[in-house]
Amino acid sequence: MRIAVLQLTSVLDYKKNLQTIKGLLEEARTQGAEAAFLPEVFYSMSDGITPTPYLVEEGNEHFNEIRKLATDFQMALIGGSAAALKDGKVVNRAYNFDKHGNDLGHYDKINLFACDLPNKKISEAKNYTAGSDYKIVELDSRKIGLGICFDMRFSELGLHYRMNGAEVLTYPAAFTVPTGKAHWHTLLRARAIENQCFVVAAAQWGHHNEKIQTYGHSIVVDPWGDIILDLEEGEKVGVVNLDFSKVDLIRQSVLMNR
Repeated sequence: MRIAVLQLTSVLDYKKNLQTIKGLLEEARTQGAEAAFLPEVFYSMSDGITPTPYLVEEGNEHFNEIRKLATDFQMALIGGSAAALKDGKVVNRAYNFDKHGNDLGHYDKINLFACDLPNKKISEAKNYTAGSDYKIVELDSRKIGLGICFDMRFSELGLHYRMNGAEVLTYPAAFTVPTGKAHWHTLLRARAIENQCFVVAAAQWGHHNEKIQTYGHSIVVDPWGDIILDLEEGEKVGVVNLDFSKVDLIRQSVLMNR
């Protein structure tokens, strides 16, 4: 499977974000990508204090704009999240479409980010309601387990997906710079190694507004824990092949008794 990983500096204005995304998807298409993995809150990035006013609901303008990316570029869209309305509450929802625009299912972020540091206190729960259901989507007969950002710190999520047949785990993210420098690569490599899965983590990068700066380094990790793509800094796209024979080889070589 040939995949594209998009690294963005999303802002509040969804129209500006869509313009950037379309340019990167066109670049990915010329490189033969079959599926594109987008970051967390790719559609509209708020300041973290108040939610974006551009909320997605099934069938509304924003939902259709996201789905149209898949059909316009004939490329599956996997894992990227947007603020969505569910039963009158705002959730952080990962959307997934095949290249024909068919909805593959969604995942609402379960583990909401919270930190209490000497110089910074953040709680996603001020803006979002946590989800409760795990979700695997299937693309070209390959199972992909969905998480979002902070979910990567909870190994039980990846283990659940591994035990239910996933070969890819994805964690779209808007990781802060201090925690990114400390934990980003280590956590994602750990999730790949312990579950013998590919891990794909498309990330936000840079200064989004006066309050939010993110780490970038969108990466793809193979089932052995080797990093096969690291986009480091900047808005860009990377394209790599996922060779699923490597999943089989590693699982046959290192038996996990699962």
